[in-house]
Amino acid sequence: MSQRLDRINALLRREISTVLQRDFEFGGALVTVNAVEITQDLREAKVFIGVICGYGAKVLEQLGQKRHLIQRRVAKRVVLRCTPILDFRLDTSAARGVDMVNILEEVEKLPKAPELEEDDAGEEGNA
Repeated sequence: MSQRLDRINALLRREISTVLQRDFEFGGALVTVNAVEITQDLREAKVFIGVICGYGAKVLEQLGQKRHLIQRRVAKRVVLRCTPILDFRLDTSAARGVDMVNILEEVEKLPKAPELEEDDAGEEGNA
């Protein structure tokens, strides 16, 4: 990805986060903008949302209903040739990371094969 797109992604992530923090209430859920991926033509942007202490589907529904409002507010703060259409998606990478850590901890608890001593390894190679 080009540096320009990376900068635009970072700028959009920051501005969408600001709009959500300042103008929206999610009923006790903590909503974060984890990442933004804009297309090459700058027409569409996938916005990956993290939801803590709440129902992700409910938050996504609320964001989908207010998408045009969010786009207008972002367009006032970010000057681009055209304002990208925002597509909100639930980001499950944190949950997947926690699951992976749990799996690794389970693997660590499994019995291990006995380690070979250096003398035994050397004798096997000479035989």
